[in-house]
Amino acid sequence: MAITLGATLAVAGCSGGSEDPGPEASSSQVAPEGGGEEDDASGEEENQVLAEVKSGDITLRISSSLREEGGFVTVRGTVINAGSDRWAAPGWQGDEVELADNQASMAGAKLVDKEGRKRYFILRDTEGRCLCTKFNTGLGGGESADWYAQFPAPPEGSNEVDFQIADMPPATVTISER
Repeated sequence: MAITLGATLAVAGCSGGSEDPGPEASSSQVAPEGGGEEDDASGEEENQVLAEVKSGDITLRISSSLREEGGFVTVRGTVINAGSDRWAAPGWQGDEVELADNQASMAGAKLVDKEGRKRYFILRDTEGRCLCTKFNTGLGGGESADWYAQFPAPPEGSNEVDFQIADMPPATVTISER
C-alpha cells in the first residue's frame, strides 16, 4: 500500500505541458471524499477571501491555502451558484481515467507553480478517490457550498501558485505555512 501511495504521489507532482484553467463545482450537500484529513477552519479563515474567480453564474472563492506537515497543501473555499438552474460541476472531475469515478467533484483541480514551471494534480487514495470535496447533488440556484482539495506541496519557497479547475479562470493564491 505504501508503494502504491508513493507512486501515486510521485505521479501527482509531475509537470505537464499546458496550463489550462479549469472550473469548480459545489453543492449545498457536500460530502468530503477520500481519506484526507480535514482540520476545522476558524471563522476568520472561512470569512477571508484570498482569491475569487467567476465563470457564468458560478463564483469560486478561496479562503485558505495551507502547507501541511507531510508534504501536502490543503486549499479551501466556497463555490456559489448565482443562477437559477441547478449546477452539477460539469468537467470539474477532470479528464484522467483514474479519476473518472469522481463525478461532480474537485478531482480535476490543479495547482500551478509558474516560477518552478510545474503542475501539481489532486492527491488521491489507492482506490483512485480524490482527496477533495464531492458535490453529491450539485448546487441549486442561489446555493453555496464549502469545498477542499489536497495537493502535493511545491518546494519550500515556492509559495505563489495558481489554482485551476475546468473552465474557471486561474486564481492566484499564496500558500501559508502552518
